[in-house]
Amino acid sequence: MNELLLTDMAEFSHYITNFLFILLRVSIFISFLPVIGGNQTPVQFRIGLMVFISLMLTPVVNFETAENSIPMMVVKEIFLGMALGLSVRFIFLGINMAGAFISQTIGMSIATAFNPEIGQSTQIAELMGTLAILYFLVMDAHHDLIFVFVKSFELLPAGQVNVEALVPKVLKMGSKMFVLAIKISAPLVVGALITYLLSGFLYKAAPQLNIFFIVMPLNIFLGFMLMILSIPIFEHILGVQFSNVRDEMVRIIAIAKG
Repeated sequence: MNELLLTDMAEFSHYITNFLFILLRVSIFISFLPVIGGNQTPVQFRIGLMVFISLMLTPVVNFETAENSIPMMVVKEIFLGMALGLSVRFIFLGINMAGAFISQTIGMSIATAFNPEIGQSTQIAELMGTLAILYFLVMDAHHDLIFVFVKSFELLPAGQVNVEALVPKVLKMGSKMFVLAIKISAPLVVGALITYLLSGFLYKAAPQLNIFFIVMPLNIFLGFMLMILSIPIFEHILGVQFSNVRDEMVRIIAIAKG
């Protein structure tokens, strides 16, 4: 009887260890996801989702741990969860950056709002971020990301993460954020540049005109017109990014495993 009890206790403690390591990776990843892990989502829902996913995975995921390797395993799990989450988060940060570029270009950077995700943000960035979140949900991308993340426990068990190989990959993803921001904001920035050039020629032809009060409202009007006309481009870029993010996560897992 005592031997059976000791066996049950050892098995239970093993499950507790598995659960804690799974919860660590899950909580880091969920925290970086848009909508689900955002500050606008109730804390109770986020914690409940993290615990639920961890409980579902605990019986089927096995972690081999040694007492002297636990601190390093914790660090590796945190870094892997951050790398997987940032592959999604960088897309939305790039969209917010594009909105800031557009606002600065057309003279609406003074119109700001509080964004619970990143703090102070412009109204145009808020609008573009909302459209991106809706498109993200319509594409059902969040389910694909959770599926790949769950598969990561099978492909990459705890303690086998190659952190040194992941660092260059995360930095490369960060550089892609700036490229994405430029791609989205390019039509409006180019349009505003043309407007400024034409206003310069107008000022040279008629110096008595107050160019500032003519160009500012015109620039804002043309900016919104270009935003409406560039919606198909914005949709295409988002579609490509959200379609590739699943492959990006798979590449991160492969690099971390290598």
